[in-house]
Amino acid sequence: MKAGESGMKIYIRLEGHDFKYEIEDVIRLFYGNEETSIEYQDPGEDNPGFVLYSGLESSLENDGQFVLKTMLEEGGSVKFTENETFSIHSADDEYEVKKIKKREVKRQLYKALSQYTARKMPWGVLTGIRPAKIVHELMEKGFNREQIYSRLTDYYYVSGKKAELLYNIAQKEKHILDGTGPDKVSIYIGIPFCPTRCLYCSFTSNSVKKYAPFIKNYIEALKKEIFGVGEILNAKGFKIQSIYMGGGTPTAIDAPYLEELLSFIEESFDMGQMKEYTLEAGRPDSINREKLEIIKKSKVNRISINPQSMNNEVLRNIGRLHTAEDIVEAFKLARDIGFDNINMDIIAGLPGEKLEGFKYTLEKIGELAPESITVHTMAIKRASRLNEEKDSYSLISENEVAKMVDNAYDFITKIGLEPYYLYRQKNMLGNLENIGYSKPGYECMYNIQIMEEKQTIIALGAGAVTKVVFPENNRIERIFNVKNVEEYVDRIEEMIDRKRSFIINC
Repeated sequence: MKAGESGMKIYIRLEGHDFKYEIEDVIRLFYGNEETSIEYQDPGEDNPGFVLYSGLESSLENDGQFVLKTMLEEGGSVKFTENETFSIHSADDEYEVKKIKKREVKRQLYKALSQYTARKMPWGVLTGIRPAKIVHELMEKGFNREQIYSRLTDYYYVSGKKAELLYNIAQKEKHILDGTGPDKVSIYIGIPFCPTRCLYCSFTSNSVKKYAPFIKNYIEALKKEIFGVGEILNAKGFKIQSIYMGGGTPTAIDAPYLEELLSFIEESFDMGQMKEYTLEAGRPDSINREKLEIIKKSKVNRISINPQSMNNEVLRNIGRLHTAEDIVEAFKLARDIGFDNINMDIIAGLPGEKLEGFKYTLEKIGELAPESITVHTMAIKRASRLNEEKDSYSLISENEVAKMVDNAYDFITKIGLEPYYLYRQKNMLGNLENIGYSKPGYECMYNIQIMEEKQTIIALGAGAVTKVVFPENNRIERIFNVKNVEEYVDRIEEMIDRKRSFIINC
């Protein structure tokens, strides 16, 4: 059966390795999740279907060299075959050796499927969410611009356009990453409540109306964790570079709780060296003058007002209770109160929004002139309502979402904003990316740090994940908070002890 047809079955034979996850990652680039089933077995010589063989063995002639063979057959006819030899330094540790082997298996399979389908992916063989890390690693090794560009396009098969974008973003990030010292950390504080759950959302988020009886106890538990983390910071001599309060939607909680929480944060943390403090005001149906004035009186110096779309029908489709007019009103209110660093998020590829509608969204956001705009590409997340109900929605084509992302780049750079960070997610339409744009000097430090993983980020709240970075050996350790709100409240001392016992002793 021809590739891309519904119900296609791929038989896979592996020899000398068991990199199933990597094999399936590349297959999904070309066929998605729903159109194929994968069988790890030999279908036999008489099989008329689609067979993939991937074999890896040590070279008999040279120690440290490996021979990789990939072959594709369809209906008994060979469509692709290639043998490649690659070397691994004897000094490489076991982890690095395995990483190189995985990468080479993915590269050759990508070449096979690209040739077979006559398709090229914009990000080539890259499937990770942090492609800029590759550029940073190459820069640290002394590679120049031309060498990095060549590595991205010739080795990873990234398109020239994406390679240029990635290099420029990495250069932007470098200015902030170079200021990261071993004593600097960032803080994430999660408020897992929203007015409603959006169609595409997979974050730890609960209806603020349904969970109203739990909010008081949640704030009290969060304050305990804030106080405990403040003690940890003092004990280790850590200085806060940035704070990011997200969710959920922090402004979904009532004004008195918001004021109480912001005041307690300032009492518990030494903010003497803090450069940035972001609060996601998020949805306009959660914002009013009282809340914005409370935020303005605090040390918050950056907020987000996130429309996602400026088309009312699309907003209704994705589960928003506000209108495009509410977005404009909330933005102007924030400006009136004195906020001079506002981010706005939009999504390319929302169900029901075509290219012309997306262009309209861009134009309306441009008229507001925020300091930064983040353009997300629609991703079908496993835990989202969209994934559960996807048969009820019509998603746009890969070509159209690619045009949206290109149009966003052209429009936003023309109005004076520059791309400064980038990340990717699984199951994104068109295998594309999310890009943050900002006016020069308004780049979000936290966004860069969370993506490039050069700095420890201590995360508080239900579902929050702390990342402790050990740059000397390129290692990251994670400390998890429980996701359930009630469980978080009941086990708050345990959440604090997890951080204290690990961070204090490391």
